[in-house]
Amino acid sequence: MDGKFLDLQSPFFPSLQHVVDDVPGEREKLAQFCLREMRARVPTPANVKELLSAYEFVVDMPGVKSGEIKVQIEDGKKLTIEGARRRDENDKEGGKYHCMERRIGKYMRSFPLPDNANLENISAVYRDGVLTVTVQKLPAAESKYPKTIEIKIA
Repeated sequence: MDGKFLDLQSPFFPSLQHVVDDVPGEREKLAQFCLREMRARVPTPANVKELLSAYEFVVDMPGVKSGEIKVQIEDGKKLTIEGARRRDENDKEGGKYHCMERRIGKYMRSFPLPDNANLENISAVYRDGVLTVTVQKLPAAESKYPKTIEIKIA
């Protein structure tokens, strides 16, 4: 395994570092596992649109069953969308693929949310392989500016 593809010294692996350093061969196994996970990720196209009263996140997730989609807010201000497309259940007959372009694997996208996002008013709709998550904006606070400062003469 070539170390150029995956740096196990990176900050992504601090909690696993003691395991891979203490057990011979575990470093390579972890690297192979991580590479498999990265390859399993399916590119997830998305559009992010700002409306007058909301932010709209439109994510293509073809072939994902609605029950396998998870939408959540993480770390206070990060919208994370996850799902997985599994192999077709009707594919139990076996057979030999001559072309396999429809990818299977995990979908995941994360988006930082702006300060005016209303985390209590979020909705999600899944239709025809497209997930639309709408995050309402908080009402704009009345600005106290511009404010005229009185100049005193000393």
